[in-house]
Amino acid sequence: MSQRIELGQIEGIYRYPVKSMRGEKLDAAQLGFHGLDGDRRFAFRRLDDPGDFPWLSASKLPELVLFTPRGTPGEPPSHVRTPEGHDLPLFSEGLATDVGRRLGAPVQMMQLRNGIFDDASLSVITSHTVREIGRLAGRDADIRRFRPNIVVRSAAAVPFEEDAWVGGTIFFGEGDDAPSVAVTLRDLRCAMVNLEPDGGVPSPEIMKAVVRANQNYAGIYAATTRVGRVAVGQRVVLRRP
Repeated sequence: MSQRIELGQIEGIYRYPVKSMRGEKLDAAQLGFHGLDGDRRFAFRRLDDPGDFPWLSASKLPELVLFTPRGTPGEPPSHVRTPEGHDLPLFSEGLATDVGRRLGAPVQMMQLRNGIFDDASLSVITSHTVREIGRLAGRDADIRRFRPNIVVRSAAAVPFEEDAWVGGTIFFGEGDDAPSVAVTLRDLRCAMVNLEPDGGVPSPEIMKAVVRANQNYAGIYAATTRVGRVAVGQRVVLRRP
């Protein structure tokens, strides 16, 4: 018989239209088999890198977190606002030139229907875990540093409790047809958590705190098993085999 555990409720939903650029905070979103609709559907490709993962991220160009995708709410972005406040068309030569100049190498904007993800199409973390990392680091750990898709307000309020979710299935909302995801692995963090979201200034003590506290893991990755609408305030339930 499976075990059902009440985890809490959805506290926040985030989507990142362009990989490594600023995200959007949403009240609700459609969860599909390739993550949240509109999440990481665009990315810059590094033209000088023929490798298996040529996508430009803020680990290579920290300034990328200061670029803001813009457009009609609910639609793919049409423009990107640069850190200096200039709005440039998403696929324009001007935007590619601007980013390439900062990187020191040519780039090209690409669109992939199923998204551009590092390890999995959905990331989940509890707000309590983020607060604990901030406490250990001795500074504010803005939740945007961790670039989650879904933030859970935990009923247990135990830091890094997400580790114990691996192998289970998470349900969002009520009823037998509630959207659900299979928890596949822990989220191994990279240096992006060190980047302050509004200024791009690195704070290495954040990642050091995650390493000390939980071997550099914070949050989990998941794969969709049932599509549907997720919304802030929905209950979150874990089912273990």
